[in-house]
Amino acid sequence: MASPEVGRDKSPFMLQPKSLPSPVSKSSKTSSFKAQIMLRVFAAAFTLAAICIMTTSSQSFPLLGFTIKAHYSDSSAMRFLLVTDAIVCAFSVLSVLFVYRLSRSGSDLKYCFYLFLHDMVIMGLATSGCSAATAVGYIGRYGEEKMGWMAVCNHVRKFCNQMTISMVLSYLAFCSYFALSVMSGNKVMYQYESP
Repeated sequence: MASPEVGRDKSPFMLQPKSLPSPVSKSSKTSSFKAQIMLRVFAAAFTLAAICIMTTSSQSFPLLGFTIKAHYSDSSAMRFLLVTDAIVCAFSVLSVLFVYRLSRSGSDLKYCFYLFLHDMVIMGLATSGCSAATAVGYIGRYGEEKMGWMAVCNHVRKFCNQMTISMVLSYLAFCSYFALSVMSGNKVMYQYESP
């Protein structure tokens, strides 16, 4: 009679550790570097477009005999989004140069790990900027009745629409960095597994 431990070891539901196959083909490495460079260029372009739209959008409206001008600098969350977009844009351009250099010299595990950390930090920064701006934008568009905050987008519809476009572009940059983080993490894992 077999012991229960032996029977459990032969269970079809047991996960067996296996080493992952190492991508050794030159074409897969080249396509990986091309995808990384393309996503970083997209992130830089999205954030640059978001910055341009945000800084050029403003609208005035009359209220009780006064002229009120809506501008991104009136909101600390929008200023924070502008700063995070500028940082994401700058570091995206710098990381394109780093990835290009890495593709020419060969990928070392240490440099791949630094790139992974870079992508994670930039993704977190993009998340925080987008989240802050989204919260303020929601209140601006819909208001908050329980708190007594009125919606202002019915007075400055053009400004709100431009800020929405700017936030969508910032979210696209975040999505680019999410994909880059997955790709960088995958590369670090394969580099670590390969002999």
